[in-house]
Amino acid sequence: MNIQESIHTGIQLAFQNIFNHDLPMDQISLAPTRKEFEGTYTFVVFPYLKISKATPEATANLIGEYLKENVDVVAGFNVVKGFLNLELDNMVWVNVFQKLYANENIGQLPANGQKVMVEYSSPNTNKPLHLGHLRNNFLGFAVANILEANGYEVIKANLVNDRGIHICKSMVAYQHFGNGETPESSGLKGDHLAGKYYVIFDQKYKEQIAELKANGQGEEEAKKNAPLLLEAQDMLRKWEANDGEVVALWKKMNEWVYAGFEKTYQRMGVSFDQYYYESNTYLLGKDIVAEGLEKGVFYTKENGSVWVDLTDEGLDEKLVLRGDGTSVYITQDMGTADLKYKDFGINKSVYVVGNEQDYHFDVLFKIMKKFGRPYGDGLYHLSYGMVDLPTGKMKSREGTVVDADDLMQEMIDTAAAHTQELGKIDGFNEAQAKELYETLGLGALKYFLLKVDPKKRMLFNPQESIEFQGNTGPFIQYSHARIASILRKAEQIGVSYDNADFSGLSKIEDPESSLIYLLNDFDKKITQAGLDYSPSVLAQYLFDLAKEYNRFYAELPIFLENDPNVLAFRVALSAHTAKTLKKGMNLLGIAVPERM
Repeated sequence: MNIQESIHTGIQLAFQNIFNHDLPMDQISLAPTRKEFEGTYTFVVFPYLKISKATPEATANLIGEYLKENVDVVAGFNVVKGFLNLELDNMVWVNVFQKLYANENIGQLPANGQKVMVEYSSPNTNKPLHLGHLRNNFLGFAVANILEANGYEVIKANLVNDRGIHICKSMVAYQHFGNGETPESSGLKGDHLAGKYYVIFDQKYKEQIAELKANGQGEEEAKKNAPLLLEAQDMLRKWEANDGEVVALWKKMNEWVYAGFEKTYQRMGVSFDQYYYESNTYLLGKDIVAEGLEKGVFYTKENGSVWVDLTDEGLDEKLVLRGDGTSVYITQDMGTADLKYKDFGINKSVYVVGNEQDYHFDVLFKIMKKFGRPYGDGLYHLSYGMVDLPTGKMKSREGTVVDADDLMQEMIDTAAAHTQELGKIDGFNEAQAKELYETLGLGALKYFLLKVDPKKRMLFNPQESIEFQGNTGPFIQYSHARIASILRKAEQIGVSYDNADFSGLSKIEDPESSLIYLLNDFDKKITQAGLDYSPSVLAQYLFDLAKEYNRFYAELPIFLENDPNVLAFRVALSAHTAKTLKKGMNLLGIAVPERM
């Protein structure tokens, strides 16, 4: 039985013995005691005054006395109004630490027999990845890691939007203005090259609209009649008809883009187990429409279009197939949902997509539940807000969207300048320094984007993110490097701390018990982050842990300790903190340096 279970049981027995009342375990909750009061856990008695028929203070004192007398881990208590603050025997924390220290699989919960697919990234092959994609990829990868740590078998998937009118726009512009340019001849990554022609298309298209308007056409008419747009529409029809020349150009340009994406993904530190391509999935779902008509889930209107009525679900009527038999997005998404289940037999499916698609996924999930699919209750939209930048802080390749490659490089350059300025690379050779800048720059970027609740729109401040103080990635990374340095020194002077038997200690100090209390919360925070699909829960925990370790380090100088048992204990406590920080940051997709 762990500490909280012991206290819960004690409280239950207190109610039976003092107030002759059977209090269900699920009605008992403990909160961490606020820093300004003595104690570890607080039990709030206000909800139970009808049972005790006494004042809040009297009720708390009666329960406190009972726990002190009957529960081994409770050494004392204090009462502040109706708040019963429980003070634990601090040697209890030594036993807790020994169990933690002996666990070789920290941060990994047992397998739960469930499969989950996390779909993220979902780029378009007509342009490079941008700042919004960074939040998407970092969120998706971190959530996949966290779910794996929660015991799920995880499949990381990427549904690539590789077809459609937007792709044809890049292709048409390349045909007209490319002059045979390639990534090799231009020195551009393939995704940037395709993006260049998407921008050129837009520029030339606007010129054509202006010209048509000058010749007397209205705005809307000119937009529809611009020759480049008509050509792109014709190209899409040819692609759908499998025209050899069009398909060859499409394959060539997409291959350039995939090669470019791969470099970006590698630098981001994200990966995928399964790729789906819209060119293979866009015709899916029509069989589900037929099934829906047969089962009465869908209905047909006079023009032959097929709809679903979701008014009883608080939504409206939604088109699922046009009257001419062509698909809409929801059609292929229904088909892809079934395909994922067919491929992997998943219990859950997490879609990491921006909050502008909230309505779309609400509709999709309600439809699939109506069909009674086995995965229907496991569909989840990890909806996230936009990322804003302080004006003028970052370069943009086209002046409108911040390019992911540019932003990552600028963060690495900023980390280099900041680290050199603070003199944290003494003794590093060029290759080691370069690796450190990459670790710090990308760590700062990832942590800053992940520490905010995904649902919130956020402001990314590059300068703030790279600081070595405050709630930043580099602060946690620096804390890990500091502990790694302590462990190297301990090894040099022969401190043996591998044996987790610290039962000979006579007492431990408050910073030590506070640190163990936090370390003991690691699995709980991983569980919570998994339930909430929110890496921010874990990010905040790691910041609190690094902060608490730095307090411990400042108040209890490790190598000034004369008692060899205490010295070994403090080094072991440091080692386990480093292990926890490293595991937690790795779950967020962030590396930690061994020295700085």
